[in-house]
Amino acid sequence: MSYDVVIVGGGPAGLSAALALGRARKRVLLCDAGARRNAAAEHIHNFVTRDGTPPQEFREIGRRQLAAYPSVEARDLRVEAIAGTRGAFQVTSAAGTVEARRILLCTGLIDEPLAIQGFRELWGRSIYQCPYCHGWEVQDRRWGYLARGVQFLEFPLLLRGWTRDVVVFTSGAFDVQADIRARLGAAGIHVEARPVARLIARDDRLEGIQLSDGATIRCEVLFAHPPQRQVDLVRTLGVALDDDGFVQVDPMRRETSVPGIYAGGDLVSRMQGAILAAASAMQAAAMLNHELTAELVAGGGAGGPE
Repeated sequence: MSYDVVIVGGGPAGLSAALALGRARKRVLLCDAGARRNAAAEHIHNFVTRDGTPPQEFREIGRRQLAAYPSVEARDLRVEAIAGTRGAFQVTSAAGTVEARRILLCTGLIDEPLAIQGFRELWGRSIYQCPYCHGWEVQDRRWGYLARGVQFLEFPLLLRGWTRDVVVFTSGAFDVQADIRARLGAAGIHVEARPVARLIARDDRLEGIQLSDGATIRCEVLFAHPPQRQVDLVRTLGVALDDDGFVQVDPMRRETSVPGIYAGGDLVSRMQGAILAAASAMQAAAMLNHELTAELVAGGGAGGPE
């Protein structure tokens, strides 16, 4: 079987790209391994017309809409390997190997839980990355932020838009310069340097932060930016990553350093969210369609799916 594009990943990014390519009459295989980018998230927010939609429901709606386009095939498959070159890729899964002219990676990222007792259990329930996604629902509560370096200390100032009570926990891992401390203090943000020992929860909801000396600071919501890494498949492809580990793409065409392999969604940017991922992949799909159509016309093709 041969496809114009194989899309790896069936979340908002992959679904958006498949929709655009299907409407452009390209033959597409969308492969979805099933694991969601942020599996603990209960709702999608800031996606107009879909605000508050459970992620699984969002995917089901996307699949139903793709069914209207006969050139798009969506399958529950984990892509195990990609070989070949631009125009002639071989994509292998448990179902066998197919050919593809282009590859679009929409795999998302993997979050690495911080080594703090209770972190993994509370991730996505009381611990979040993005206030735009979750801030409204927990506004005006006692918030904390686990800062992993001085470069993250602009972020707690943003949190003040949702609550007046913010504490930054540094665990003494780095020095906070006097001018930065003064700026945070002027915004009513306290910097706590004592190491965090564990998170105190009840019924899967955060209640406080216990420090190494036994003291407890009341905290109901925690924000954190844990390390992230690419999925194994992306790492095996040898695409170039930037200094922060994100896949490097051409800003307009969305092509990676490997000719014929494109990327869209969370794996290319620290600015992450469902609507951002969908927009990024839509742009990649548009560029792919332009390129594939130009090749078809140059070769004397009549257009449309074969």
